Amino acid sequence: MRTNPTGRQLRLGVELRKLREQAGLTSTQASRLLGVQQNQISNVEAGRAGVSPERVRTLACHYDCGDEALVNALSDMASERLRCWWEEYREILPACLLDLAEVEHHARHLRAAITAHIPGLLQTRDHARELFHQVVPNLSPPDIEHRVSFRIKRQAVIFRDPPPPYLAVIHEAALRMQFGGPTVARAQLQHLLSMSERAHITIKVLPFAVGGFPGSGQSIFYSTGPVPQLDTVHLDQSHGPVFLDAEAQLAKYRVLLDRMEAKALPPEKSRDLIQSIAQDL
Repeated sequence: MRTNPTGRQLRLGVELRKLREQAGLTSTQASRLLGVQQNQISNVEAGRAGVSPERVRTLACHYDCGDEALVNALSDMASERLRCWWEEYREILPACLLDLAEVEHHARHLRAAITAHIPGLLQTRDHARELFHQVVPNLSPPDIEHRVSFRIKRQAVIFRDPPPPYLAVIHEAALRMQFGGPTVARAQLQHLLSMSERAHITIKVLPFAVGGFPGSGQSIFYSTGPVPQLDTVHLDQSHGPVFLDAEAQLAKYRVLLDRMEAKALPPEKSRDLIQSIAQDL
């Protein structure tokens, strides 16, 4: 029995519970169909117990789920047994940060819209270190270095082959905040310019001139799964990322991201603005 299921294990259980509830079955009725104890269904849906891909397909059949793509995706989630790189931080960093790396690792597409900071996947090591120096309560020097190394390792997702398409909408305010002073800020902006030249990365800037825009008070990150039902929104909070996956929430944040992207400068003009800000430092 798992005592600390990962975010992805919890998500699998949530999706299986959704299928059961959509079928109008109680956990007791589902257990009778499978010939197992009721608590086994409850433990699977809570992420406390694993489930085989075959059992996922059996459950989907009993739940009258005809969405083959979703069933295949859930079966793939159930078949995962590998220990991934972020597990080395299991006793060092908050579990929500490991869940973030796990979500990014499995994403088919990545989108971000952020107003006050550079997105984590595009930060330089020095910029990230300066951000962690501002955390309240203060982090110890070893804790800062653990978080910096973790953030840099997360960036491997946009360098893998093939990489997921990544779209980042960044407000001009974030570009002008000189974390670490002019030298660190200039290097960060040059890094953004370099990353924007990669074919799978699109960086768009929301200039001050656009005024107000939907979602202006939030930092939004959207990870697209193998099927729309497995998309995930993660909101950056001072205490760590918050994950959302309800259908209505996903739809809301897709609209917010679309509207923010529509108001942003095109990539070429965005690069010009970033270059101009860097030259002024």
